[in-house]
Amino acid sequence: MNITDIFVLHGVKQEQINSDIQLFFENSFMELANRRPRLDEWPSKEQLAHLCKRAAGLFVYAAATVKFISDNRRNPRERLNLLLQSQKIGAREGKSLDSLYTSILQEAFGSDPEDDPKTRSVLGAAILAINPLSPSTIAILLGFDVEDVCPLLSSVNSLLILQEDVNHPVQPFHKSFPDFITDPTRCTNWRFHISPPAHHLELLVGCLNLMNQTLEKNMCQLPDAVANSDVSDLKERIKKYINPALEYACVTWHTHLISMDKTPAHVPTVTSSLHQFLETKLLFWLEVLSVLGAVRNAVEGLQATVDWLEVRSISMPSLSPKLTQI
Repeated sequence: MNITDIFVLHGVKQEQINSDIQLFFENSFMELANRRPRLDEWPSKEQLAHLCKRAAGLFVYAAATVKFISDNRRNPRERLNLLLQSQKIGAREGKSLDSLYTSILQEAFGSDPEDDPKTRSVLGAAILAINPLSPSTIAILLGFDVEDVCPLLSSVNSLLILQEDVNHPVQPFHKSFPDFITDPTRCTNWRFHISPPAHHLELLVGCLNLMNQTLEKNMCQLPDAVANSDVSDLKERIKKYINPALEYACVTWHTHLISMDKTPAHVPTVTSSLHQFLETKLLFWLEVLSVLGAVRNAVEGLQATVDWLEVRSISMPSLSPKLTQI
């Protein structure tokens, strides 16, 4: 006896999808009107019809639109008018979503391009991180103040899952946003485009700098000659002595090395940081991976380093003397 039914999503009629999207818009705006004053008889039937048409059957469009319009810091009427004035109905599926994302980014970036590099750096870290990063961790890895990072993330909060707690990880609201902003054929405005190789390079440099600055012997203050499994408060020690930014750096830096911008101009910076890490911090890094239960990452990291250096005909630093001295 079957106890489950198979529901084929692509078999749902377009009329039903459009009807569901309209109902979602109506209910969302009704809830918004209950929370905000002076929103009676809003939006108009014409505005709602335009939104439904532009959604083109995409629930992610509807959800992102509602998040953008519902921003507590902005006037909902003005936000809706902004979208309706700036977007054109796409001729192909997904075009309307690209237009929505472009409109939201235009509003977030504003008219002054001076802060664009920092904004792109923060967004790049949020969407390209191997594991979701919190605003506080992004700030540490990029060398920014968390007070600068939070407003930049908040400016695109309709495209991200963002909490008030600066230590809570931030994630893209939907995979379609990273897909859009990293694709130069879709995100054609150079101010907004995130180049994965360039931002993997930024994250790699941030990870190496952090490890070179903070790694030290016996980070968790463990007793001598005691196995990790015998330390009853190991988790508490890790939380106390290894902050999330350093943990991320130790576990994932090599993945950014593999994916980084390989332009020759960047090689000296990376090589210098790598040599410092391998010559002075290697054993401390292995100790941290051990307490984190991530020793396998050491093999992957060292292999990635060897491959990267060999391709560029750069010799590995001599490690054995340093290891015997520690």
